[in-house]
Amino acid sequence: METISDGRLLRVYFCESDRHDGHPLEEAIVDVLQSAGISGATVIRGVAGYGGSSILHTTHVLRLSEDLPLVIEAVDTSEKVEAVLPQLAEIASDGLITTQQIEIHVRRPG
Repeated sequence: METISDGRLLRVYFCESDRHDGHPLEEAIVDVLQSAGISGATVIRGVAGYGGSSILHTTHVLRLSEDLPLVIEAVDTSEKVEAVLPQLAEIASDGLITTQQIEIHVRRPG
């Protein structure tokens, strides 16, 4: 069985050294998404990247960084994603938040 519906992909880009109220920003973002009932979220750690500052963060041996790029991805209905954006913008003020309209395909046995 396959369910197809319209949804929205949410991505939040930031660095692992970013904090909110003294805690890692990824924990705060995941807590907000979970509290808002977003169906799932994944934190992805990058091996290299740079942002608005153009400072390269990398796992390269000669430039070992403890401030690697992170991306959190979440998928849900457009309504749920749009509703959580103001909270995310407040706590991830130095990050980049993007959304994208998507088709959700769910296959379930039976």
